[in-house]
Amino acid sequence: MLARVYVTLKPGVLDPAGKAVEHSLHSLGYSEVGEVRLGKFLELKVEAGDAAKAKARVEEMCKKLLANTVVENFRVEISG
Repeated sequence: MLARVYVTLKPGVLDPAGKAVEHSLHSLGYSEVGEVRLGKFLELKVEAGDAAKAKARVEEMCKKLLANTVVENFRVEISG
């Protein structure tokens, strides 16, 4: 099964890298761009009996390693 993991900063957490990208886009003439927030996208191939079990395992991985749950949210999608 294929797991897609989206990790984003929680609302209210400062994102200096996002601010830098926003500023650079404005400098390049893309003034229509508003607030930029950066995150992470991961794809994992997971062997599991069913989608629910795969999702539970990947969520466990996120809590232990892939996301810093103090300042980040994550979302897991399973396909295949």
